[in-house]
Amino acid sequence: MITRILVSGFGGQGVLTLGQIMADIAMRKGSEVTWMPSYGAEMRGGTANCSVIISDKMIGSPIATTNIDILCAMNTASVTKFIDKVRPGGLVFVNSSIVKEKIERTDVTVLEIDASNIAVKIGNLRVANMVMLAGFLLKTDLFTIGDVEEVLKNRFATRNPQLIPLNLEAIKQGMEACGA
Repeated sequence: MITRILVSGFGGQGVLTLGQIMADIAMRKGSEVTWMPSYGAEMRGGTANCSVIISDKMIGSPIATTNIDILCAMNTASVTKFIDKVRPGGLVFVNSSIVKEKIERTDVTVLEIDASNIAVKIGNLRVANMVMLAGFLLKTDLFTIGDVEEVLKNRFATRNPQLIPLNLEAIKQGMEACGA
């Protein structure tokens, strides 16, 4: 089985980090994985996206630009650019704090998550990506909260251990907002 994921948004929204975390989890679980970033020259505010491909077989191409199984759109430009690339039956996670337009497609499942507003309430806008990750935990069987916690601990334990509980709280709040 192969899962093509595209995470997209503005630079500074944690788009690339979210993709790295998903790729890291899949790799730890023994899957074949690719992570391919794409971003503009701007450091913050420019466009950024990454494709993550997770498979139980060798992956032929590292880029998910068509037949996307899961789109995580952090801003309106991401929806506009990539919504037509999601395969029928695919999943679309939308940061409804920023994206106000409704998805017109009826052949995909859409989960609107008020990610940026939830992150601000927690006290740090930069964890909006972890709020969005809650959607993946609820709507897919790609990984568990335990998988995420292990990767976060490994990622932040030595440099920024204070970020671990903040990120876990963001995921928890995201899951509650999604009805879990």
